[in-house]
Amino acid sequence: MPKDWSEQEVEIAIADYFHMLKEELNGRPYNKSFHRKRLIQLLNKRTESSIEFKHQNISAALANFGIPFIRGYKPRRNYQKSMLDYKISEFLQKNLLEFEIDFEQFADLVPEIVKSKTNFESMQVTPPKMEVVAEPKYSYISRPNKINYLQREQQNQELGNRGESLIMQYEKWKLNKLGLYNLSERVELISAYNDGAGFDILSLNPNGTDKYIEVKTTKLAKETPIFFTTNEYKFSKENQDKYHLYRVFDFAKSPRFFSVKGDFDSFCRKEPVQFKGWF
Repeated sequence: MPKDWSEQEVEIAIADYFHMLKEELNGRPYNKSFHRKRLIQLLNKRTESSIEFKHQNISAALANFGIPFIRGYKPRRNYQKSMLDYKISEFLQKNLLEFEIDFEQFADLVPEIVKSKTNFESMQVTPPKMEVVAEPKYSYISRPNKINYLQREQQNQELGNRGESLIMQYEKWKLNKLGLYNLSERVELISAYNDGAGFDILSLNPNGTDKYIEVKTTKLAKETPIFFTTNEYKFSKENQDKYHLYRVFDFAKSPRFFSVKGDFDSFCRKEPVQFKGWF
């Protein structure tokens, strides 16, 4: 059985990961395989697959910190949480100024719209499975980054508008494909005039019943966490038979999406990220 990673090995993997992340956030090419092969020389008999898994662990930790991660390294949450979180926090305390501008540019960037025919047949994918991960309890670790950049990206209004526009087109296309042109014309962007409705798009099922759609858009991978309001959560609970979440992802490269039906509790694990205190 492989030994747990030492502190020195984790530090080396984190430094290498952030080097690749900086290249990606600035649109510069790099080779993941080259980085893994180079790390083999520096680590204690680690394989390429174990290094890749550690990089995926780092992605999961960064997502917990609200920091963008490498799109090609899907977040894997089973990891030496206490040590990895501590070492990432330690790294950022020393290097945050070097990365802050990159994180801000990521959150605020809205990709150019590609003027090409949209192929909805290939854009929809299966949703990720909801993970049930038993993570060990550990002491509080201070996070150098005060800004949650993943939440800031989701609150990017122009990016959100483009994601909603894509799903509007998809819903109309789907109904038109069935010859239901009269229903297609009734698909409506509710968020354009009522941002507090609890959903973004009013669409229709082929039988004419209402379909409430909430759209969440990211430039990262489909496993990127979403952020939702109390209002959205309550609305999903009250209308779970009609409520659909559309997750648009990889928006910067090749936009795709998945959809899930029901209330938020049925398709994701919620974690408190903010509290309100009354006096």
